[in-house]
Amino acid sequence: MNILTNGGVTTPKGFLAGTAYADIKGNNAGKADVALLYSEQPCAAAGVFTQNKFSAAPVHWSKEVIADGRAQAVVVNSGNANAGTGDQGYRDSAQMAALAAEHLGLDRHDVLVASTGVIGVPLPMERMRTGIAASKPTAGGSQDFAVAIMTTDTVPKFGAVEVQLPDGTVGHIGGSCKGVGMIHPDMATMLGFLTTDFAVEPQFLQQALKAAADRSFNMVTVDGDTSTNDTLLLLANGAGGNPPITRGSDAAATFQDALDELCVYLCKKIARDGEGATKLIEAEVRGALTLSDARVAARTIASSPLVKTAVYGNDPNWGRLLAAAGRSGAELDPTKVDAFIGDICLMKAGQPQAYDHALAVTTMKQETVHLRLHLHLGDAHATAWGCDLTEEYVHINADYTT
Repeated sequence: MNILTNGGVTTPKGFLAGTAYADIKGNNAGKADVALLYSEQPCAAAGVFTQNKFSAAPVHWSKEVIADGRAQAVVVNSGNANAGTGDQGYRDSAQMAALAAEHLGLDRHDVLVASTGVIGVPLPMERMRTGIAASKPTAGGSQDFAVAIMTTDTVPKFGAVEVQLPDGTVGHIGGSCKGVGMIHPDMATMLGFLTTDFAVEPQFLQQALKAAADRSFNMVTVDGDTSTNDTLLLLANGAGGNPPITRGSDAAATFQDALDELCVYLCKKIARDGEGATKLIEAEVRGALTLSDARVAARTIASSPLVKTAVYGNDPNWGRLLAAAGRSGAELDPTKVDAFIGDICLMKAGQPQAYDHALAVTTMKQETVHLRLHLHLGDAHATAWGCDLTEEYVHINADYTT
């Protein structure tokens, strides 16, 4: 399967998206900040949400809506998280859903809600009303949708895959996400929206989304902070006409592989665009005793401030790589570990290796820096994605509310 880099949430049949500028943040930025995603027919729906105990009002609303495995639309705003806003915040999320439902001719309990931006500020509901009313969903709205959901992102993030099921049915999975700061499992801070024109049984859809998130968005880290608003949603409208995909079927494996591929593609875009970042870090751990060990070791390496600053400075200080893995909690035997930067072997079976320092520095100057450990304890492996840590990250977050 190849990623359709110009695809997005409206690539699958029957999905429309529209955006509008409502000045939600009140700073006259001029960028669209309200977006609608709509299916022309009812959908099976799945969601994965933040584990933060201070979760935002739209998270609570969307969890309630999606409990029956059904939804038909999503309304999103950027510029205001509607988090830390008490009972009024929940009422405002419900009103967002009601306004979108009225605009689209739906019941409000078929509309999911997502918000992103500053915490602790009430939503400006009159501006929201105007923005929702001005959003006109169309079949060509993927890229505009991706722009409207951005906050400190520097580029929109979207893509799609074309998939052929074993019975010959051809369909698509499309997606868009945002997030560049407060990124750390569980789950990685973001808003993410996925669509497909395959028919999928709701229980399997939820299982597939959770598995894809664990392999992708839950393996992304930028700064060690998790958000109050993390939301990943998947809508399946069945417009492709296939028999519903169920757990354990041949079609299920094909669908899962395609969903995983798209989610990894999108999550790498988040890591590459991390606030202030200049490089993507890809931390791979092989030979772990368990999948859990592989994942925690890879995430710890990618999230280590010392590793991240070494990558920024092109410093092949591989001791930081080992130290991060050693404190991760993963099972590890120091006498068996191999360590690499790119293809350069730094340690073999726990013994330091002579290497070309200048070549290592050059390797670390690349846009993607590959860090790899082989633990030689088992067959499990995992990859985590992060970015370097720069002065610009401090500037962005020091001035976020001003």
